[in-house]
Amino acid sequence: MKRIGVLTSGGDAPGMNAAIRAVVRKAIYHGMEVMGIYNGYQGLIDGNMKPLELGSVGDIIQRGGTKLYSARCPEFITPEGQQKGIQQLKAHEIEGLVVIGGDGSYRGAMVLTKQGFPCVGVPGTIDNDIPGTDYTIGFDTALNTVIDSIDKIRDTATSHDRTFVIEVMGRDAGDLALWAGLAGGAETIIIPEDPFDMKDIVQRLQSGHDRGKKHSIIIVAEGVMSGNEFADRLKEHANIETRVSVLGHIQRGGSPTARDRVLASLFGARAVELLRDDKGGLAVGMKNNQVVDYTMIEAFEGSHQTDLSMYQLSKELAI
Repeated sequence: MKRIGVLTSGGDAPGMNAAIRAVVRKAIYHGMEVMGIYNGYQGLIDGNMKPLELGSVGDIIQRGGTKLYSARCPEFITPEGQQKGIQQLKAHEIEGLVVIGGDGSYRGAMVLTKQGFPCVGVPGTIDNDIPGTDYTIGFDTALNTVIDSIDKIRDTATSHDRTFVIEVMGRDAGDLALWAGLAGGAETIIIPEDPFDMKDIVQRLQSGHDRGKKHSIIIVAEGVMSGNEFADRLKEHANIETRVSVLGHIQRGGSPTARDRVLASLFGARAVELLRDDKGGLAVGMKNNQVVDYTMIEAFEGSHQTDLSMYQLSKELAI
């Protein structure tokens, strides 16, 4: 291929810029041109794109967010919107596309691949919920952001002898809540993958109180319920007064960690290698600390598996 495109789609994640940088510089190293497509699939439909040179991606590896911006695009779900995007690819002589995002972004990439434009997916989401890869770009940074918040909230919980409920992101996957809860020493973790028993939670809190512990941290993944809803239910069951902290979009921001920068660089470079070989309909990922590629169909048909042994361990360590 002589010219490829790159776009970011869906929610932003720290490390996306590092992936963009890797795509551009790896492609240029091999004599290829790169078109940066702005605002995701909406930018593709609108033809909002321009060439990216070496200098275009200078000094972005340490920046959170995405230089190419991102946007939801309901229009691209329609056949008419897809045809508009394909027409733009033809008009700009783009032969292949790197799509950085989550499963929704992959679906768009699969459509384009079936239409004759090879696409490679790079997993970028803080939820760490893409089947086929152990880790996604942005997860490690978001995790450290959450842990930092837990540490600070625990200081206040200790000072005032209170129970705090902390709501973290994770619509359908509890990885962020689970990892942050285990690393932050949370007494209780609520995730979508395992039903919770309020009576058991109350009993655990009471057991801690009986041995002199007067403060607790409860981590709730947003996919289960809101932090405020959980606090209300806890009060109904045991009249336990809580304070709620909703971390929200602070989890998506910030300078990516070294791990996310390296992961993004490896993924971006591998995506370019696949396109050089005229391979599309693939996604890159990490399995057992090795960069791998697999079909996007596997990503669609598979399901993300949360390590429930870690969940059990968190309960054992929080006695």
